[in-house]
Amino acid sequence: MSVRTVAVLGPVPFDRITTHRDEVLSKYGCALYTVAALSALLEPSDRICPVVHVRRVDEEPIKELLSQFPNVDLTGVRSDTDRGDAVELVYLDQNKRDERQTHFMAPILPEDVEFVLDADAFVCVPITDYQVSQPTLRFIRERSSGFILLDGHGPTVALTGGGERVHRLWIDRDMWLPYVDILKLNLEEAGCGWFPPGSADSTTSAAPLTVRDLPRFAEHCLDRGVRSLCVTLDEHGCAVYYKDADGVVREELVDRLPVENVVDTTGCGDSFAAGMAFGYLHRNDYVRAAQYGNAMGAQRCASRELKGYKSLAETDRQLAEAYGI
Repeated sequence: MSVRTVAVLGPVPFDRITTHRDEVLSKYGCALYTVAALSALLEPSDRICPVVHVRRVDEEPIKELLSQFPNVDLTGVRSDTDRGDAVELVYLDQNKRDERQTHFMAPILPEDVEFVLDADAFVCVPITDYQVSQPTLRFIRERSSGFILLDGHGPTVALTGGGERVHRLWIDRDMWLPYVDILKLNLEEAGCGWFPPGSADSTTSAAPLTVRDLPRFAEHCLDRGVRSLCVTLDEHGCAVYYKDADGVVREELVDRLPVENVVDTTGCGDSFAAGMAFGYLHRNDYVRAAQYGNAMGAQRCASRELKGYKSLAETDRQLAEAYGI
């Protein structure tokens, strides 16, 4: 098997987390989870390239954490701007949380990804709207044959003047879609990106997006260049949309993997993105990719350890048990 290269674009924030059980944790997160999950699934000879700006004070500990994974290339971990993220997360329950950002990563620009344009996949996990911009995705599309997975958490979140992280309408959505192959969002984020003609353009006056609305939203995205839309539904798994060979939009509902003891859900979305990107790279199938996404998200929330992800062989056994394949 030839060597595979996966680029991961996004912050590695210093997170201070208050869990739903009132435990207080301090650790690095976001793209770190994506890299760790990919490392567990890929071969030691494969290459994972995080592309991230960090504070100088964080550079050494972040590189030390990443160095425990033998297939990680640290070329794209840069502190020249001395700007990286720090975030305070307070969980209200297992899935809902309040967020405040106190330090802000410099945006990832086209020149930051030039060294990894040979990648087979670009997994973009921004947490705020400016971090991985539409021009950067366009630059990748025009110069690389690798597929692009975008986590919609980034373009649907903005910062207030006091650093509070709030949802925003993804008004320029259609400018992004031609440069995205796999678009991954949760239901609330999908609602920030869906305002069909004639509807109210404000989330305060429009009814919340429901699962019944997703086929129309998916058709809109797929008609504008996206190859697959995946919307995660918490305890209900996820919904996957793609066009078949006849151009018909298909909907597949993928059940979640049960987790007996939920320890910490921070990083589940970043882990899901890793699993989905690997699954598509490995199987060339969007439904199978979502199953790998579910597996990595489940593994993440069952452990606090960065090395809590299972190997590919163990994950395949987990999927066979859950989905019978």
